[in-house]
Amino acid sequence: MESQRNNRESGAVRHRSFAESDQGFLRFTRQLRQHRDKEDLLKTLPSELHTFIPANTVMVIQMDGSNPLSICAVNGHGLKSLAPPDFYWPTPSVYQWVHENQKPLMIPSIAEEANFRENMEWFRSNGDRSLCILPLGTALRPLGVLCVGRSSEDAFSEEDISFLVLAADHVALALDDRLNFAASERARLQLENERTKLKFILDLNNSVVSNQEPRQLIQAISPGIRNVMQLDAVALMLPAADNQCLEIHAMDSSDTEEVPSRGYAFPQELAERVFRAGKPWTGNTSEKLPQSLDKKRTSLERFQAMCFVPLIRCNRTLGVLSVARLRREFFTHQDVEFLLQIAGQIAIAIDNAVAYRKISELSDRLAQEKLYFEDEIRNELNFEEIVGNSTVLLRVLRQVQAVAPTDSTVLVYGETGSGKELIARAVHKLSRRSSHPFVKLNCAAIPTGLLESELFGHEKGAFTGAIAQRIGRFELASEGTIFLDEVGEIPLELQPKLLRVLQEREFERLGSSRTLRSDARLIAATNRDLHAMVDAQKFRSDLFYRLNVFPIHVPPLRDRSEDIPFLVRHFAQHFARLMKKQIDTISTETMNALVRYPWPGNIRELQNVIERAVILSSGKELKVPISDLKPRLTENEGGNGVMTLEEMERRHILYVLEQSNWVFSGPNGAAARLGLKRPTLQFRMQKLGITRPVRH
Repeated sequence: MESQRNNRESGAVRHRSFAESDQGFLRFTRQLRQHRDKEDLLKTLPSELHTFIPANTVMVIQMDGSNPLSICAVNGHGLKSLAPPDFYWPTPSVYQWVHENQKPLMIPSIAEEANFRENMEWFRSNGDRSLCILPLGTALRPLGVLCVGRSSEDAFSEEDISFLVLAADHVALALDDRLNFAASERARLQLENERTKLKFILDLNNSVVSNQEPRQLIQAISPGIRNVMQLDAVALMLPAADNQCLEIHAMDSSDTEEVPSRGYAFPQELAERVFRAGKPWTGNTSEKLPQSLDKKRTSLERFQAMCFVPLIRCNRTLGVLSVARLRREFFTHQDVEFLLQIAGQIAIAIDNAVAYRKISELSDRLAQEKLYFEDEIRNELNFEEIVGNSTVLLRVLRQVQAVAPTDSTVLVYGETGSGKELIARAVHKLSRRSSHPFVKLNCAAIPTGLLESELFGHEKGAFTGAIAQRIGRFELASEGTIFLDEVGEIPLELQPKLLRVLQEREFERLGSSRTLRSDARLIAATNRDLHAMVDAQKFRSDLFYRLNVFPIHVPPLRDRSEDIPFLVRHFAQHFARLMKKQIDTISTETMNALVRYPWPGNIRELQNVIERAVILSSGKELKVPISDLKPRLTENEGGNGVMTLEEMERRHILYVLEQSNWVFSGPNGAAARLGLKRPTLQFRMQKLGITRPVRH
């Protein structure tokens, strides 16, 4: 009778307890709606379940297969959070059995449980004597388990288990809803990220088209790529000018103060390894770095994650794109794939930039060649062929034939106006380079400050007034011939650069560090005594020996007087044709006078005299103003009836000075009439003792 009464009382208590639990369950189901985040739901579930389920321990485990993802547990005494059991529990475990079979498991006595004894130790240590484990899942997937422990044995009735199953179903539905929401949010974010990446790729294509310079391209795309991939630094590493190593060509970062120094921001050894292998590398500074980088670990510590991607275009590796993060968020496979897409676009931009630069340089070179040749056509008088058959001239021509087929440097020396440029042109025309440009430069006609730019070129902005890139004469004459007239006028400070281009075939434009090569053959000319200049330390001896490989001496016109009749007829016919006149005869007296005259101005002076004579001639006979030559032909010096060469030169200079009213410079000045430069004329006047007479 007593036992029946206790059962009736226990039933009444249980009835009231579950009536109260129904109230708590309704509150619990409403409370589930307040948690939108899965992690927040899992953390609060044990406490909220405990409010309407009498229990000593409540634990919720989210599982993926047999692996736990999250474990939350509370103790009924003050709803104290408990340290969960070890994630790596022995296999098979009681949780795995319930999760895989999706059936509740009731353990009346934890002390007597034999199958899952290792799992029971944690519950026993928390004061539990009986245990009920229920599956959490939906019709589509299992989600985990719900564990309820009580401090007495055999504490779960059939009605208790049914109620717990109902509670577990609601928990599973709430958890599944949060997981679906999280999955949809991840899908939304992934879709948004893919759209952002697609937009970035489209913007990158536009940047590739609009930015020809790689440095400008990196500056244009870096903010976008840093925003899309959450990067802290982006760098473009390209081969150095000597192709011996990689160097940072452009770099951009979110905060320059947080980025290590330029030299150690991205380890060069890793970048060069990626450049050689053509495969990406990703890692972090906490991993074991190559032995060569151990000493740089301190400088690399700020970058927690780095990635190096090769820039490949048409099976050629053009450089390396380097990115880094200050936080320890490693680059995933998807990140690397996206970086490879970006690297492909940047490689196209770099390849286009290189091609554009080459095309631009070739275009500039062709334009300058066109201007140069047009200037040559305008200035050339079409008598570059060498006229004469004297012994000394034939000896010179044999030297030209001997040296022309080679690439040896030629030094042509002789007096002003003797035809040194014609000899240089003859060497070029008989060489294998005749189909390539013959580029000439008068070193005395260019100001000292601009001579280097004329020879080697300059970049835009290299100096004040350099508003555009200019190609130098050595670059213009590559594969052809460069003729440097008046080479003795090159200043000492520029001579080492000329020596380098002769020996190494290398030079740099002003304002550029890029080394260029030239295959131009050099022919130099001078009317000065370079031996004496070397002795006076006004000309480098090593440059002189490099120029003096094959010297050719052009004789003055007075040493080849038998050629004068041929030259007179040649010039007379040439200028008559230009002036539309007909010159058929030259008197014997005139020709003899021209042959006897010493011609201190050489062929240039003869050319000017014949041009003036054609202008003055009104008929078919050439009228040369012999009176201009007579004073120097008839006056004697000494008792032998013959004037000395020095006195003849002195009188000739005095005569020209008188005719020009002692004006030295200008097109009608004495220096131009004599075919000399003003300093040379002044030097000759000082040597010959010529001074301007004092007017009273």
